[in-house]
Amino acid sequence: MTKSYAKSYAKTPCTIVTGFLGAGKTTLVRNLIETANGRRLAIIVNEFGDVGIDGDILKGCGVPDCPEDRIVELSNGCLCCTVADDFVPALKSLLDQKEPPEHIVIETSGLALPKPLVQAFNWPEIATRVTVDGVVAVVDGPAVVAGRFADDPEALAAQRAADDSLDHDNPLEEVYEDQLLCADLVVMNKSDLMSDEERKAVASEIAAKVQRAVKVIATEHGQLSASVLLGLGAAAEDDLAARPSHHDNEAEHDHDDFESFVLDVPPQTSPEVLVDRIAAAVDAHDVLRVKGFVEVAGKPLRLLVQAVGSRIQHQFERPWRADESRQGRLVIIGERGLDAAAIKSVIAG
Repeated sequence: MTKSYAKSYAKTPCTIVTGFLGAGKTTLVRNLIETANGRRLAIIVNEFGDVGIDGDILKGCGVPDCPEDRIVELSNGCLCCTVADDFVPALKSLLDQKEPPEHIVIETSGLALPKPLVQAFNWPEIATRVTVDGVVAVVDGPAVVAGRFADDPEALAAQRAADDSLDHDNPLEEVYEDQLLCADLVVMNKSDLMSDEERKAVASEIAAKVQRAVKVIATEHGQLSASVLLGLGAAAEDDLAARPSHHDNEAEHDHDDFESFVLDVPPQTSPEVLVDRIAAAVDAHDVLRVKGFVEVAGKPLRLLVQAVGSRIQHQFERPWRADESRQGRLVIIGERGLDAAAIKSVIAG
């Protein structure tokens, strides 16, 4: 953007984009890159799994102001768990470039807790160089309408007490609520799949959970420009007390309730057949998210596949590069206990 933007910050501003699995974080970040209007951006992408699918999607955007050497992938599943080993070095490597970025965007994994990451900005090695310009929480509006997260924590506690099979909190609900509680801006995505009444109901539910003056913006396909998402000026690392978390009294946290694996997929004859197989696997097993690239026989473009529960999207994204493997790979994410062999037999055949 303009030089005045860069000079208005004593520290390099960073935006943390959080949100549950499949809410649309990567699409939002890609739209942000494309609307940066010349502002030098850098992106840190944190994956839950062994293959950097989200980073690969962003690298394919082709925007000159965000070249591939400014897109850093960290595939450890949780940035806040490996701050010293991964996050701080990645941040410093970007800041030490000959032409450092004017703004850094950090896309967390769908299972990450944002508050510990915000706290990491107070580490002495980076505290004088960066600030959290804002935390943006992306919400899958139709999923909330479908009741995937409890509206009333007290009612959930009463249900747990009455049901011997429920002996702990729903981890998905805690992740979702922690992301909202840390947010400076909430993006209610996929609003085109919701009625006016549903959009109002979800916005009211979010407002009741956050209990801060946090704006909720309804979007379709993550279409929000950089002018809206960047420049919030929150300095969130100095405002931690206003961002409560379910894990505030814990020395550390883990993600033992989730697991992922990579599924190699042979060339497909038809995208529709593959989608039907994925739908069958999702329906039969505890699969939360599917994402990856697959080759379709006779097609020069690679097929991008993304699934959130029963909602499955696919599109031919870009031509295969001459120097890259055409081995199809899908990352499967779900709650612990996934039957990898059974899922593989359904999807890959």
